Amino acid sequence: MSEHVSPRDRFVTVYGRKPVLEALTDLELRVDKVVLAEGATGSAIKDIKEAAADRAVPVQRAGAHRVKILAGNGRHDQGVVADVVARRMRPLEDALADHARAPGRMLLLDGLTTPANVGMILRTATAAGIDGIVLPHRGVANIDPLVVKASAGVAFHAPILRSSDAGTAAETLTEFGYPLYSLDARAESNLFEAELPDRAVFVLGSETAGLSPEVEQRVADRVSIPMRAGTESLNVSAAASVLCYELLRRSISG
Repeated sequence: MSEHVSPRDRFVTVYGRKPVLEALTDLELRVDKVVLAEGATGSAIKDIKEAAADRAVPVQRAGAHRVKILAGNGRHDQGVVADVVARRMRPLEDALADHARAPGRMLLLDGLTTPANVGMILRTATAAGIDGIVLPHRGVANIDPLVVKASAGVAFHAPILRSSDAGTAAETLTEFGYPLYSLDARAESNLFEAELPDRAVFVLGSETAGLSPEVEQRVADRVSIPMRAGTESLNVSAAASVLCYELLRRSISG
């Protein structure tokens, strides 16, 4: 791994009293530290401090404004944030550095700003054994309690690969030899019949804006999901589910 990995590429920042307490009491998770706002009090804060002490998790105090900055959310931090170690999260370039051990099939999220969609995609892709989910820092919903909840907690364990933005990720992936595929209802080739390589990236774009121009120009091919009864498209998380399990089916059938 790179010597200087940003904390944003190692931790999921959880904010809010209940989510932080849940993280502290989940023994499968490792909490790096808890930060409490000066003046934050009450029974929930007491429970958080006791749970942190039980697990020898450092608790720091900071100004309320600083806590809001750390949370990245100005309204719902409730005076407490925690950094939870995401064991499988790392920078994209680190994942690609060793060709022999680099991920095979990956997803790239481009412009998905709805936390529920991002969370459900993380859950489905992880369950289906996708090797990596490229989650840019900009242009995609942050991994926050809403994303964690939609993923049913899988966000902490998902193979998330971080990049600054989707365009940079697409450029990096193509430089490393990965063809990019997008889902397009108008594509002649359908997902269940197309020949798909073992090393490929499947781009999921915004339902309203589609793919960003920077990503669009690097797409090598497009595949469609067959639709019946006049249905035009699926929600992006539903489409991701179809895609991920078709890829899993292929890997099982050999």
